[in-house]
Amino acid sequence: MPESLAELEGRREKLYAKMRALGDFRRGSISVNYRKCGKPNCQCAQEGHPGHGPRYLWSTTIKGKSYTRNIQLGPEMKKYEDEIARYHSFLNLCEEVLEVTERICDMRPIVFPQDKTELEELKKKLQKKFKERYKTK
Repeated sequence: MPESLAELEGRREKLYAKMRALGDFRRGSISVNYRKCGKPNCQCAQEGHPGHGPRYLWSTTIKGKSYTRNIQLGPEMKKYEDEIARYHSFLNLCEEVLEVTERICDMRPIVFPQDKTELEELKKKLQKKFKERYKTK
């Protein structure tokens, strides 16, 4: 049975409430790294040795720029893991909100202008807008 407009709007409000309840979150991921120091006499230079470590790194990319930060095993790592998990919950909620909102948009009626001249002006305005946006160069 399809949902009514009021039910969909209520569902969207519940999703917004879940978003507000998420708390702090951050994007990114945590990785474990081992590094070789480059000293020829160090144990990490031996074949099969993974290198110095482990080092725990949080990394992300924001607007094309990469950010990395060392994090300590323990409470700091737990904090980062929780924030990243909440970020993934946020993304899932965003997807649900989009789906519900699109269904709401589909259900709302189209309002047609009563006056023919108003309709013609609207058509000209939209045609001009899209002509400018998609000019071939």
